[in-house]
Amino acid sequence: MTLKQLCEEISCGDPNMLGEGSQIGSRIMCPEYSLHIEDRKTYPLSGDERVFILCWVIHPERKLYGTIKPSAVSFSYSCGFNENCKTQMHTHEYLELAYIVSGTFRQRILGKDIVFKKGELCLIDKNCLHQDYLDSEPACILFIGIANEMFDSIITNQAANERIISFLQTALLKQKNLWQYLHFKPKDPSDNRIEEYLLDLVNELILHDKASSYICHGLLMRIFTLLSTSYDISLSSRMQRKMNWILFEEIISYIKQNYRDITIKQLSRHFHFHEDYFNRMLKSKTGMTYIQYVQNLRLEEAERLLRHTGLTIDEIVSRVGYSNKGYFYKIFMEKNHMTPDKFRKEILY
Repeated sequence: MTLKQLCEEISCGDPNMLGEGSQIGSRIMCPEYSLHIEDRKTYPLSGDERVFILCWVIHPERKLYGTIKPSAVSFSYSCGFNENCKTQMHTHEYLELAYIVSGTFRQRILGKDIVFKKGELCLIDKNCLHQDYLDSEPACILFIGIANEMFDSIITNQAANERIISFLQTALLKQKNLWQYLHFKPKDPSDNRIEEYLLDLVNELILHDKASSYICHGLLMRIFTLLSTSYDISLSSRMQRKMNWILFEEIISYIKQNYRDITIKQLSRHFHFHEDYFNRMLKSKTGMTYIQYVQNLRLEEAERLLRHTGLTIDEIVSRVGYSNKGYFYKIFMEKNHMTPDKFRKEILY
């Protein structure tokens, strides 16, 4: 069975048909009712469930069928809609990854209309304001809701490349007017691996037993690894530069706050980047490697303490993060061409 066939089966063919007006309808599709109100969709599952799918099947006679998995009761929701119908503007408290199984799909994200084609994906951050269009053209869309803890775990395991992690960092920095979604386009449209992984994910959520959460976690890691290697991100160079600069400032701020005892492994754990990323980033922005940059911060602080405090040299060496006084003298003299004692005397006199 293909992914499209499975989506159609679970959305249109379940025995418990919940018609228009059912309470579940607002979860599946809420038509626009106000230009000024923003809905906030909470995470629909409880307990340890960290991923769910919402499936839409749009029929040409302007009929929408949908379902959610996992669900305590198997159901299919159906409703009619008018041409150019839109959902109510809304945000999620979780991340959403949408895959276009067939047809095309249009969304309005942060005030901009974007059309997604078959085989493309869109990752939307939590709190990102958007709405969906319903058109008469047939389409099938698979929405994957990912709890924040699940996504953090995927990132921690570095199943994504630096550009996807930059997106997460931007979200953590609350730069909400900059960028809150990523548009993925396949490099090779004939590569069917994403559909294989998604088919396994949907089947696992239908089965929904005690092992499902672990299996779904592994499948999402495979999906994000594939997105990192086999998909292009539709992102303007200007936007990429802005994102990179925000991330650079956050990394620099963290280093400055922790320069006395920071290690590159600690930096890697905190920001979820490979260690060589920091060397490349700092070299491109400052002309210094990570070690050179931290060393320069420590020496600048040592110079400040020599100028403005009565601390002994030994106290200053310890204060700026060095345990080897001889090494401190060596690098201090390389930079200032004099010993710390002489530096202090020349400042004072």
